Amino acid sequence: MVRRSILSVLLTVAVATASAQADSRLRLDEEQGMVRLTLAQLKDSALRNNIAVRQAQLDIAAAGEQRREAFTKYFPQVSATGAWFNANRPMAKMSVDPQDFVTPGLGAALAQMLPAEALAALGSPLGMSMMKDGTIASLTAVQPVFAGGQIVNGNRLARVGQEAGRLQLRLKENDVERQTEQYYWQLVSLKEKMKTLDAVDSLLSDIYKDVDVAVRAGVAMRNDLLQVQLRRNDIESQRLKLRNGISIVKMLIGQYAGLSSGYTPNPSSEGEVSIYSFDIVMPDVNQQNCTLPSPLGEGGGVRPGLPVLSSLPEYQLLEKQVEAAALQKKMAVGQLLPSVAVGAGYNYHNLLDNDRTFAMVFATVSLPISDWWGGSHAVKRKKLEHQKAVDQLNDHAQLLAIRMQKAANDVEEAAMQIDIARRAIEQAEENLRIVRNQYKAGVSKMGDLLEAQLLYQQTLDRRTDAWADLQNRLLDYRQATGQ
Repeated sequence: MVRRSILSVLLTVAVATASAQADSRLRLDEEQGMVRLTLAQLKDSALRNNIAVRQAQLDIAAAGEQRREAFTKYFPQVSATGAWFNANRPMAKMSVDPQDFVTPGLGAALAQMLPAEALAALGSPLGMSMMKDGTIASLTAVQPVFAGGQIVNGNRLARVGQEAGRLQLRLKENDVERQTEQYYWQLVSLKEKMKTLDAVDSLLSDIYKDVDVAVRAGVAMRNDLLQVQLRRNDIESQRLKLRNGISIVKMLIGQYAGLSSGYTPNPSSEGEVSIYSFDIVMPDVNQQNCTLPSPLGEGGGVRPGLPVLSSLPEYQLLEKQVEAAALQKKMAVGQLLPSVAVGAGYNYHNLLDNDRTFAMVFATVSLPISDWWGGSHAVKRKKLEHQKAVDQLNDHAQLLAIRMQKAANDVEEAAMQIDIARRAIEQAEENLRIVRNQYKAGVSKMGDLLEAQLLYQQTLDRRTDAWADLQNRLLDYRQATGQ
């Protein structure tokens, strides 16, 4: 019942982000000469220009190239080889004695046929040499037939890596979106507090006039006038701090979102910086009719049975880690299996002092016998790593479910804080009115009036902080539930 009442009292909170994001055009404030940006435009600029997002996109491109590289392993591996050599002496040399081959009958026949000079030459050994220089060239193509599943699983692993890169990009985008919103709502909070200071300063100005009249009439002490002036001086000090805070936050937004306008060195004065010519479109903090997003149902909490866990990029990334570990285990097993390949080649050489070309086909079978010893331990190691990935998935799944519920609780808590702040403002306003009337009637001190004014200012600031906090909690909830 308490949660249900919390949902019903979200009166002062509005998702002003929706109205701010609806206007996606840059609006030029002609009076101040600056571009006014919505939250949607700041997010878009950050997603396009933030260095973390750009690096994640480069990682995806690299993973795509790795996947295409793995796909080439399906096709034949073609190689060409060429060599030329010139030795200082022939690589092959031999001596032949004709007498070893001439029988007596053959010698008598040759004596009748050959002249005496030729017969004398047959009586001494003959020398032969070859391959002192030459050229060799070959072109081969080898087609793997079976490689223990390493090619198939390698391609699957490359695909998993590419998908994991996309999930990493989503996580980086979520981080950038969260940080941009934090900067935005911080700036909104500071600007709202500046409005509060303006309203309080106007109130103090009215009190100062009333006290001044009372002092002149002799019904109030001059010390009361000095107390009001001191409080106004304190307001000016707070205003200066807020201006500096706004400038710093705008600088952070400009750097984080990569805006073309922002803090740049001022060439007219060394060491100075000039403010970026952009501002933000302010939402209406007092907008009404805020409702909690789906799947946050009546009574609060995450409705059971919604398949939101599997839609989270964190959970999907853990699933990819399990899938990658399983594929790495299969590849470790495949390295211990035989590999079979077929091929064809075309060759040329002139080693025997004449050109020679020939073609051939061949088949190879490779069995890594000596790798079985160490490879068996590698397979066991991959199995353990796979089990670690499975355990990590189960553990983080529970943590993600807890994060969902915590995000829902944080939204409700932030909504309650806003309702408390709204009622506190009403009470502080009434208290200030009563104390002010009592002071005018002379039954209250100036210290009581200034204390009531300070309390009123603090309640306004708490409402502003609570409202900005709710916007951040809503974003956390949307990201925690995969919306």
